[in-house]
Amino acid sequence: MADSGALPAGFGELEVLAVGTVLLVEALTGLCLNGLTILSFCKTPELRTPTHLLVLSLAVADTGISLNALVAAISSLLRRWPYGPDGCQAHGFQGFATALASICSSAALAWGRYHHYCTRGQLAWNTAISLVLCVWLSSVFWAALPLLGWGRYDYEPLGTCCTLDYSRVDRNFTSYLFTMAFFNFFLPLLITLVSYRLMEQKLKKPGHLQVSTTVPARTLLLCWGPYALLYLYATVADVRSVPPKLQMVPALIAKAAPTINAIHYALGGDMVHGGLWQCLSPQRSQPDRAR
Repeated sequence: MADSGALPAGFGELEVLAVGTVLLVEALTGLCLNGLTILSFCKTPELRTPTHLLVLSLAVADTGISLNALVAAISSLLRRWPYGPDGCQAHGFQGFATALASICSSAALAWGRYHHYCTRGQLAWNTAISLVLCVWLSSVFWAALPLLGWGRYDYEPLGTCCTLDYSRVDRNFTSYLFTMAFFNFFLPLLITLVSYRLMEQKLKKPGHLQVSTTVPARTLLLCWGPYALLYLYATVADVRSVPPKLQMVPALIAKAAPTINAIHYALGGDMVHGGLWQCLSPQRSQPDRAR
């Protein structure tokens, strides 16, 4: 299906259309919400704080995921991959790098919140910038390794988008999958869980925490857990035994992460009362500032 309009094995016409439609909705929703988050940070000086820089990093990563989903949606609706093998490699690298950046940005944000609530000290700019640089350099590093020979990018079972190849059973691929999953899913998940758990223990009185301590970890588990399980399964068994339709489920679930993150971190926080409201109602914010 990468080179023609023929339906891939295991998929019908309606199923391909359904996948393309779901990806399109997820892409447009994620682009709109995270675009508003980025715009609010750029236009509202009050939001330009070290903590919100971590939110901005997450929004940029999620925007990249949504753009990746948009390309996959268009290809699915066309019923073919029109960008060739090089386009597949670029699509896989871009999607994987932004996915890793989104996961690690969530962990960095969890640590930043722990620092704010438990040490009662403002996060310093140099610390926030260092965290963001570390997140993105690490994500690009891990995403570049398949281009250099450790792992590989290939088409998803539907044949209209590209991701990390988990169908190989040789040691080169399984070692990369296991190592990548440990450092880029389980370790960030552990940091997120420990950070919010320590916040709960230190601030036991109700009303002291203005953020949810359960949603971030649940989002990581819900959106990226299926992918992690698929990768780990591929390290011990032949993943080709899993039906193609079932293999597409983790991809569809993961593309919902940008929307969930935007609702939790931006729409559910002080950004909606500041920058987002000013972006959506600029004519009203000017008189308010004049007063």
